[in-house]
Amino acid sequence: MKELHIGVEGMTCAACVNRVERGLRKVEGVEVASVNLATENASVVYDPEKTTPQTLVEKVREVGYTPVVAEVELGVTGMSCAACVGRVERALKRLDGVLEASVNLATERATVRFLPASVGPAQFKRAIRDAGYGVLEAGAGQDRADLEREARAREIASLRRSVLISAVFALPLLLIAMLPMLFPAVEGWLMSTFGHGVMVTLNWVMLALATPVQFGPGLRFYRHGWAALRAGSPDMNSLVMIGTSAAYFYSLGVVLFPGVFPPQARHAYFEASGVVITLILLGKYLEALAKGRTSEAMRRLLSLQAKTARIVEGALEREIPVDEVLPGDVISVRPGEKVPVDGVVVFGQSYVDESMITGEPIPVVKTPGSKVIGGTVNQHGAFTFRATAVGADTVLAQIIKLVEGAQNSKPAIQNLADRVVAVFTPIVLGIALFTALTWLLLGGENALSFALVNTVAVLIIACPCAMGLATPVSIMVGTGKAAQMGVLFRKGEALQTLQQAQVIALDKTGTLTKGKPELTDLQVMGGFEEAEVLRRIASLEQKSEHPIARAIVKAAEARGLELVEPQGFEALPGFGVGGWVGENRVEVGAERYMARLGIDVSPFAALAQRLAEAGKTPLYAAVGGKLAAVLAVADPLKEGTPEAIALLHRQGFKVAMITGDHARTARAIAEQLGIDEVLAEVLPEGKAEAVKQLQGKGYKVAFVGDGINDAPALAQADVGLAIGTGTDIAMETADVILMSGDLRGVPNAIALSRATLRNIRLNLFWAFAYNIVLIPVAAGVLYPFTGWLLSPVLAGAAMGLSSVLVLSNALRLRRFRAPLRAPVIDDRRGRTPHILPRTQDARRDSP
Repeated sequence: MKELHIGVEGMTCAACVNRVERGLRKVEGVEVASVNLATENASVVYDPEKTTPQTLVEKVREVGYTPVVAEVELGVTGMSCAACVGRVERALKRLDGVLEASVNLATERATVRFLPASVGPAQFKRAIRDAGYGVLEAGAGQDRADLEREARAREIASLRRSVLISAVFALPLLLIAMLPMLFPAVEGWLMSTFGHGVMVTLNWVMLALATPVQFGPGLRFYRHGWAALRAGSPDMNSLVMIGTSAAYFYSLGVVLFPGVFPPQARHAYFEASGVVITLILLGKYLEALAKGRTSEAMRRLLSLQAKTARIVEGALEREIPVDEVLPGDVISVRPGEKVPVDGVVVFGQSYVDESMITGEPIPVVKTPGSKVIGGTVNQHGAFTFRATAVGADTVLAQIIKLVEGAQNSKPAIQNLADRVVAVFTPIVLGIALFTALTWLLLGGENALSFALVNTVAVLIIACPCAMGLATPVSIMVGTGKAAQMGVLFRKGEALQTLQQAQVIALDKTGTLTKGKPELTDLQVMGGFEEAEVLRRIASLEQKSEHPIARAIVKAAEARGLELVEPQGFEALPGFGVGGWVGENRVEVGAERYMARLGIDVSPFAALAQRLAEAGKTPLYAAVGGKLAAVLAVADPLKEGTPEAIALLHRQGFKVAMITGDHARTARAIAEQLGIDEVLAEVLPEGKAEAVKQLQGKGYKVAFVGDGINDAPALAQADVGLAIGTGTDIAMETADVILMSGDLRGVPNAIALSRATLRNIRLNLFWAFAYNIVLIPVAAGVLYPFTGWLLSPVLAGAAMGLSSVLVLSNALRLRRFRAPLRAPVIDDRRGRTPHILPRTQDARRDSP
């Protein structure tokens, strides 16, 4: 039996305590469940063979309370292959109270979800160290990213030093060993000049050269490899340690006790140990350099964070560290500076480059009332703004957190590699043993030499480094590239599930359309002037809060029309509005309102029909009791929506639209865009049911919504994409967040998802195929047919090359180009658009 402590939030009385206890006792395998209201803690004694901590946590949630679950990330040092990852994960999962543990070889981080009432970071660190690995410890005031960067730099410097030291000894060692073998004339000259004793002397020289490599730079393989063997979990270090030690100590025996060995087996293989260690270290060095490049996108995001902010205090300005900024502080930003934190502009005007946040290349104009995002770059103007979000609450901080979370998660395709790696190293040891025994039995007079060479080659070439890196490096580069495009994958799994979808279901308002109605058409009767009619209508609509009224007023203001205060304003819900503008009575509304007033609208009947069929809302206006105009208001499509839908079709998806609009309006928009299926007149709470309806037809559904009203549908879908302007990035319901609010981000995200999965599959194919093909070659299966044996030196080079190839393939994702890009609006000279003068007309005419 095991005991588990679970923090429980939301309990208020003894009845709550009884409810939690009864719920927990119903779980099979629970022996005792005791809940303390004062400490808000549940103690559970349970049989681990019949239930799990996850089941107990879900039961607490099921009875209506919130289990206290925390998550922590730890930097792990010393991991070299997939076997190391599995070993650290197992060490963490063995701790009581750990719900989930995931270790990423590429980022060298462990992510642990746990019950803080039962276990904590101190135990995690101890478990990692007991498993034979190190933990990055941040000191006071140290940033974790800086700490990891320093650790990576130290690792690269250490590997560089080890490679140089070992190369100094390994190069002459290789020349001494290989020249006589490659050029028999050299061996003949040595024998005739110095006699047979020269070979013994050369063996002593090679011993002198190999020993500093074996127990200098090669000591790292002993340190980690022996710890892994002792723990019953052999890894890459164990294989290298066993292989090179076999070659070194066999050769040492030949040098010290030659009489023990048959004459044909008195050959030293010091080059197999010294040169192999050098080549493997070189491969690890190149791998470390490539790993550094995989996190380039993350570094660029981190570098966006400003270090200082200029606080405005009365007439004075004071520069302080950005982490000392408080919400409500007024901050000054000069031309070319970074915006330090999130806020709202209070004075001034400028263009701000938000491309690293949204992926959109066009600088955005900022005027009083505009929101600004920390980390974006001010262009030529100056402004002051009031801080609204600082520290971890800023958009940039949340983006960094999401990208890191995605990089540390594992897609389903990784499970295959994990299952193989779990048994791979023991299988390799078995193959090596079988190889040794086979050659000892069938190798003839050179059996001992053949057994040693081939066994060492098998051990060296089979290191599972490439397998461990195949998936995480592609996820790391892919999610980093996505962030640069303004696409945030909250989970690495979404990279896989997104490209598996069959139907892309789209919300209409705010997704396909701008979400803000605009006046699109205005046709006046003869005898009326268009501008005057619009001025009167807008003057009346000033008093209405309806979105259609605001669209009409906005259109009139954009044309510079002078509005007046209406008198006797009245609104008739479902019909329209009326009142006096100057000396004239003005009425605006639907056809039924005009009929109620006794006004004939037949002159505009055909036009109104066409407007309705185009998905617009036709309205009529009467001035002085006479029909004056027909006007139409519509929620216009976002720029890029048609080409986004077209590309989704080319990508092979069926496109559906889910909207609360009238079926006729919805069908008009669907026909305009070529949408395949329309689910109209759906209430907000019915959108999740609409997604379920599509899933009921056997489709995997990706739902795209604005991330606020669409949360249930985003959660119901197989993969949810929230489309917005960056304010909703902390949403828990969406799997993918499109920062720019542009629908073109959807096919771009899908294209990147497919590119990343292709990259992962190619990596896994290479990692597995490499071992499947070369392990038998290393074991010597070609020797009876061709006379070829794989030298341990070549095996070491091939092993290092396999990891470098996997990393290089993943780095190709950095060159991914989105199939759709927003057009760049700029002036003729290719410079950033000029700062606008503060006039209404200038704002209207601006790009």
